[in-house]
Amino acid sequence: MAGHNRNGGFAKPKDAKKTVKRLLGYLSQSKLPLAGVFLCLILSVCSNVGGSYYMRPVINNLVGGVYAGPKDLLLALAPLLGIYLVGVAASYVQSATMARLAQKGTNRLRKDLFDRLQDLPVSYYDRHTHGELMSRFTNDADNVQMALEQSVVSLFSSALMFVGIVGMMIVVSPILFLITLVILGVTMLVFRSMGGKSRKYYREQQANLGRVNGNIQEMIEGLKVVKAFTHEEQAKEAFSRLNDDYRRAAAKANFYSTAIMPVAMNLNNVGYALTAAVGGLLAIFGGFDLGGFTVYLQYSRQVSQPLNQISQQLTTILSALAGAERIFEVMDTQPETDEGKVTLEAVNKAPDGTLSPAAAGRGTGHWAWRVPNRGRMTLVPCVKDGEGNLVRCPENTPDHLWAWSYPEGDPAQGLHRIRGAVTREKDCVLAELTGAVRFRDVDFSYVPGKQILHNVSVYANPGQKIAFVGSTGAGKTTITNLINRFYEIQDGVITYDGIDVKEIRKDDLRRSLGAVLQDTHLFTGTVMENIRYGRLDATDDECIAAARTAGAHSFIRRLPDGYRTMVTGDGSNLSQGQRQLLAIARAAVADPPVMILDEATSSIDTRTEAQIQKGMDALMEGRTVFVIAHRLSTVRNADCIVVIEGGRIQEKGSHAELLEQQGRYYQLYTGQFQLD
Repeated sequence: MAGHNRNGGFAKPKDAKKTVKRLLGYLSQSKLPLAGVFLCLILSVCSNVGGSYYMRPVINNLVGGVYAGPKDLLLALAPLLGIYLVGVAASYVQSATMARLAQKGTNRLRKDLFDRLQDLPVSYYDRHTHGELMSRFTNDADNVQMALEQSVVSLFSSALMFVGIVGMMIVVSPILFLITLVILGVTMLVFRSMGGKSRKYYREQQANLGRVNGNIQEMIEGLKVVKAFTHEEQAKEAFSRLNDDYRRAAAKANFYSTAIMPVAMNLNNVGYALTAAVGGLLAIFGGFDLGGFTVYLQYSRQVSQPLNQISQQLTTILSALAGAERIFEVMDTQPETDEGKVTLEAVNKAPDGTLSPAAAGRGTGHWAWRVPNRGRMTLVPCVKDGEGNLVRCPENTPDHLWAWSYPEGDPAQGLHRIRGAVTREKDCVLAELTGAVRFRDVDFSYVPGKQILHNVSVYANPGQKIAFVGSTGAGKTTITNLINRFYEIQDGVITYDGIDVKEIRKDDLRRSLGAVLQDTHLFTGTVMENIRYGRLDATDDECIAAARTAGAHSFIRRLPDGYRTMVTGDGSNLSQGQRQLLAIARAAVADPPVMILDEATSSIDTRTEAQIQKGMDALMEGRTVFVIAHRLSTVRNADCIVVIEGGRIQEKGSHAELLEQQGRYYQLYTGQFQLD
């Protein structure tokens, strides 16, 4: 078989040399075992080739009557047995060692790939499907492992074997080698012709297989819709067409791939017959020794086998290299940039407001931003003027405030008030985390030329509840995604406690935010473990308290194993409302100062919503909260309701103020317009 790969069709890498060098780097970390593999490889090939040649003197001596009896013959054959035993041992050691090296190398490759995926920005996942990324871990990584474990060694072994056999054939009989050379040339032409057709149809087979699998997955996922519209027969017909296309391509691909071996074997038989005929004549009339004649016939049988193996393994290796390139493309993607220097730290707060780092980490109930003295921001004292604006003042001014000052020309230029306690240390400033978030003149687009947000300005003081309402696609979720820097804004500035969010290290920024997202995701594990995902060091009692806060405790108790009930298939054994309640409990156990609720009650029925409303109020108490909701009844008690349409803020104010204006919110609330 040549020129194809049953597992994935034929694929060529773009830069094979670079990929090979990089891939071998995952093996070269174990240099001594790798050297042992190649030593065993050479021993195995030498024992194979040398063992066959050793028969020449044995046969000549046997014909010449040198051996007095069976005992002498057995003694002569004893070294041959030793040679082959060395080859067997070398092959075993080489295979076992290479299997371990391949497993370790692929293990490191998968780990590096997974680590890189954790560092990539959210926008990368917007551009690549989950199935595409999963195939890097499965198909591509498996092909790489198979190539490292078997194909690479087999390729080198076959190449050495071919060179060794050809060399020995030339040594034994240059005349007979001319016949072998002609047969090898014809065999190579057959490989090239039939292998090319095989590759063509294997590509078609893989493409059609993808369509078949896609159709099956789509039909299974949408089976209820198919049955609801009674389209079972149409579904059968569509699948039958795709299945027939796959069958035709697979039949042709397998025909050419399976035909190569019989054709090659028969060509080899023709060559063997010609070699035997000419060799016999040389032995009779040309003085060619019988031992050499026998050995040459043996080599003639063996010479095509390495070519077959090279043809098979080369295709597998090329496909594996193409898969490795796809893996390396992901690993070479620019990771999420993070130039933030401001970090989050657990602190103790003295009665006079002085902050000091907490020795035991979490559990103090107070957090502060550690702001290095060297940076864009400068801590300055200030007071409010007659119009309520901040102005700088001497530090000895009674009852002065603190603010962060940014230089002129900076997007955050001006003074940004600090609403919590401030303590200056030798190399930094500790500023209490209070949860004041501000958007100022923010523009944003996911792709250049298609602006999503236009000049958005909104602020939330500590403890306030800000609600966003608007049609689907208006930009509500986008705003919350910008707070935690899942995406970078094009213009304007977002500050958190007066600090430009670009100055805050992303991990610390996101650690200070709790989120209940529109698409609830639960991990395989117990209910308790899914709640604890909000804070991995939370105790069981804290997780249960969070579940009570979210209103999830009552339904969890009724589960078969309570909090130890296993959650599988993204919570397929729970209702949508129950999954949403667990997500809320997960956010509650994190106990963040700022909470983002993106359609947090979108999948909860009216009765369940009423049951958890008190818990939600307790969850939001004392926190800055951003709420996105289609149900206007859930945002009436918000401190500020922001109406967004087309990425622009149309109105903002309290529920009563917006009703009084009788604008867009009034129309939505009274039912004159409905949210999409």
